[in-house]
Amino acid sequence: MSLLIPLYVHPAEDPGSWHRLITAADRTYGVVINPGDGPGGAPDPAFVAAAGALRTAGARLLGYVDTDYGTRPAAEVAEDALRHREWYGADGCFLDRVSSAATELPFYRALVRGLRRRGTTCVVLNPGVHPAPGYARVADLVVTFEGPWSTYVSAFSRPDWALRHPPERLCHLVYGVPEALAPLAVRTAHERGAAVCGPVTGEPPNPWTRLTPVLTGAER
Repeated sequence: MSLLIPLYVHPAEDPGSWHRLITAADRTYGVVINPGDGPGGAPDPAFVAAAGALRTAGARLLGYVDTDYGTRPAAEVAEDALRHREWYGADGCFLDRVSSAATELPFYRALVRGLRRRGTTCVVLNPGVHPAPGYARVADLVVTFEGPWSTYVSAFSRPDWALRHPPERLCHLVYGVPEALAPLAVRTAHERGAAVCGPVTGEPPNPWTRLTPVLTGAER
């Protein structure tokens, strides 16, 4: 089991979490960096330093980029991805607010092709639900669940195409996980066909500001 870690807290505000993340870099699929709802308007020295330490520790860096469900111009998305790469050394990008509709699939297919032509080596799509099946063939990883632990436990379901899809290409991001149940959340994701997960104890409006305790434990 690999961990996808979106840690949306500034390194200067919580250096301890960033340090723990750096020491656990070998247990991650990737770390999503998000200086300012994207790369921000200029390089942030604290993120530059944190990103450098993560790369040295062997982590894959994914720059956060908003796609606004397919309404944001592809050129703006590509520019954000380029800034992440140039400023922070990102290996790839985490495309957020991705549409799940089949009608938007051509947009995302063309978008990802363009990103790869410009040097992006890893693309993660986050519709947060199971999208139309074609999306799974577009990206390296697709987040097919993003939501609270209570929903994950009581109302999770998956379509037939997900049952046949390689687990290492699917990810579940679960927040509001009781700390004692973080290892269970990892095992549950594995049982539900996702080899990548990101369980955190945080709650909305921004649950990704706290580092999941499972990172420093023995669960993998």
